[in-house]
Amino acid sequence: MFVGAVFFPLLGASISGFLGRWIGDRAAQWATVLCMALAAVCGISAFWQVALHTQPATVVITEFIDVGTLRVEWALRYDTLSAIMVGMITLISTLIHLYSVGYMSHDPTPSRYFAYLSLFTFAMLMLVTSDNLVQLFFGWEGVGLASYLLIGYYYERESANRAAMKAFIVNRVGDLFFMLGMALTFWTFGELGFNEIFNSLDEAQAQTVLGMPALEVIGVLLFLGACGKSAQIGLHTWLPDAMEGPTPVSALIHAATMVTAGVFLMARMSPLMELAPIALNIVTVVGATTAFFAATVGCVQNDIKRIIAFSTCSQLGYMFVAVGVGAYQAAIFHLFTHAFFKALLFLGAGSVIHAMSDEQDIRRMGGIWTKIPVTYVIFWIGNLALAGLPFFAGYYSKDAIMEAAFAAHSVVGSYAFVLTMIAAFLTAFYSWRLMIVAFHGKPRAEKHVMDHVHESPAVMLIPLIVLAVGAIFAGAGFYDLFVGHRWEEFWNGAIVNAETNHIMHAMHEVPEWVPLAPTVMGVSGIVLAYLMYMFVPSIPGILASRFQPIYQFLLHKWYFDELYDVLFVRPARRLARGLWQVGDAKIIDGMPNGAARLTVEASRGAIRIQTGKVANYAFAMILGLVLFVSIFLLGVIR
Repeated sequence: MFVGAVFFPLLGASISGFLGRWIGDRAAQWATVLCMALAAVCGISAFWQVALHTQPATVVITEFIDVGTLRVEWALRYDTLSAIMVGMITLISTLIHLYSVGYMSHDPTPSRYFAYLSLFTFAMLMLVTSDNLVQLFFGWEGVGLASYLLIGYYYERESANRAAMKAFIVNRVGDLFFMLGMALTFWTFGELGFNEIFNSLDEAQAQTVLGMPALEVIGVLLFLGACGKSAQIGLHTWLPDAMEGPTPVSALIHAATMVTAGVFLMARMSPLMELAPIALNIVTVVGATTAFFAATVGCVQNDIKRIIAFSTCSQLGYMFVAVGVGAYQAAIFHLFTHAFFKALLFLGAGSVIHAMSDEQDIRRMGGIWTKIPVTYVIFWIGNLALAGLPFFAGYYSKDAIMEAAFAAHSVVGSYAFVLTMIAAFLTAFYSWRLMIVAFHGKPRAEKHVMDHVHESPAVMLIPLIVLAVGAIFAGAGFYDLFVGHRWEEFWNGAIVNAETNHIMHAMHEVPEWVPLAPTVMGVSGIVLAYLMYMFVPSIPGILASRFQPIYQFLLHKWYFDELYDVLFVRPARRLARGLWQVGDAKIIDGMPNGAARLTVEASRGAIRIQTGKVANYAFAMILGLVLFVSIFLLGVIR
């Protein structure tokens, strides 16, 4: 069952990609949906087997690398962590595939789209089932390639091409650190298999690199690699631009694949990370800063997909906070619940865009909630889960992270608790700002657009309803297994064990006000959004004009793009132009071109000597003879 969950998406991608032209686009897209449905059945079955305490296992496919002392097998690791990821990925991806049948119905090349989508899913599944760092890196790069293809799917648009290149290049920066981390891991342990690494941790604690503990350096390098995929502050700039891809692609990237890869890597390497406290402090600080940063930016964005994209960036910050304070189980729990309500919000946004004739600016919407009531209810459910209101999915997982941060009783833990609490307030604020501006008030779209506003077809609504059920019940239904009283039994050693991980016990013993605080912050954010955008709509304009520098700072996303443009993009372009115009055109091409010109000029000069007059030739011969005799005589005299 586990093997089928991994390889059915590859089968679907092959059918759609290689046979789509012969079997027809409609047959190709339904073939990929069927393959994904079979994968979801296998993945969910594997998850329930783990929940019923099936022992971890490794399925060896074939030998991968055998060079010198390095021997790596191509194997699928079957434990609680991988089973959770496989079940979640296959289910969410199946629903997105089904939704895409309706959303992409007018696309001229659906077989290409569905092939990319299934390939993306397969690469992520290879990543989360890997038994060693090399195989994980294969899936890691496969996800990067597939994201490039999907973000740039509308390649005829310059903005899509730029966004795809940006995502690819920024992720390569993170991948460089990941590769350095792998190399140092092999240098330290002599192995790249997870079991071999974890079994040798005690001996490796004494090793150093440039005077620093080797495990600390490995932890920092792997985290920097994770920052690229999971869009942590500094390497986050690709994430909002990735909205250039089709909306279902945004849902898949932000809910179940790619951005969750970094969190998974940290959880998989948790036994090593637990022995690198400095690295964990860095993870905590970066995660908390990212949660706060993205929440502030989300408050002023106007593109419906970009607002939700920055909420993803913020929620990933929460997950890294959980990793940093040692609550890895809480990080995966939030990853799990977040997949449902984030896919719900993105696909709900796609339903709004579909209804509004491809309009994405919420300032050009309004007054549509009565025309698309199902989508409106879907947004309510997704926002309630995202804001962490009782008793929706985010309430259980996000609050668990903030409780863990408080229970850490450290400076970085307190820093993370304060920033995540502020982010919880801002998250509720911008979520209801989006919903009020997009759905309520007077219609601000053109009349012909409003006349065609309509609810999405059933093939798009059914996935939304299934995701809505997950956004409501995934938190309460799985709380005990992930972080509640049964967590040790459920995880079964897949993440750092209970003897080392004290935070999972301490988070249940925090003061009573701590679990209540996120709810209070969330409700306060909602009340403020209603005040500013429904009851006194003049307030946002007054604040924006009075605090123009702050507003522009947030609107330009803290000027990261502009800063990188000055520091990296423009110097790189100048260097490239210099290498092209001087190095390539004048030096590399100039040398053979100059030799060719010299030969041509010499031949022209030789041609001019050939006058056809015998007297000239006789004179030249006499002149040469005199020169020769002179040289000979000078030599004899000396």
